[in-house]
Amino acid sequence: MIPCAGSSVRMGRPKALLRVGGETFLRRAVSSLRGGGCDPVFAVVVAGDAAGACEAASAGAQVLTNPDPGEGPITSLRLALDAAGDAAEGLVYLPVDHPLVRPETVAVLLTAARSAGAALTLPVHDGQRGHPAVFGAALFAELSDASLEGGARTVTHRHLADALLVGVDDPGVLTDIDTPEIYESVVAANTRSGGTGG
Repeated sequence: MIPCAGSSVRMGRPKALLRVGGETFLRRAVSSLRGGGCDPVFAVVVAGDAAGACEAASAGAQVLTNPDPGEGPITSLRLALDAAGDAAEGLVYLPVDHPLVRPETVAVLLTAARSAGAALTLPVHDGQRGHPAVFGAALFAELSDASLEGGARTVTHRHLADALLVGVDDPGVLTDIDTPEIYESVVAANTRSGGTGG
């Protein structure tokens, strides 16, 4: 799932429709999850975001609307959990400001999580943990707990000691594009490389 209902305070404008490598952050994120084997892919937008909803739908995501994202991304994650239903074996959480994650990275994480039966699976690149996080069904109750403070980050830290850490050759898992300066730097680097930013 891709949370896109944030206020983008640090960026100063909605991040989902920013572009890198000729595609919006949102479209790239949807493509990475779909290409990596996630089905369905949920994109959660804020109420009234017709442009974001249209972009998500055209990219192949199921659009969910968050009427009150004030508590942060955890509210969007819970909407995705509800939509996924009890049969879901896990949920891949990819913030929209991490649009450079490669589909093959998602596939590697899913395969590792399923093989190990892990409650929490995280990618590691150059010794640092990144996104997306793969939450197994065993953690759904904690993530859905209304008394949870700190959101998914709290649940992640609770289970870090037992988390499955998967080494990946993908710097995109660490590329958090949440300020204009970082965005300009990433776009410039992408232009110089002539690639797609992956």
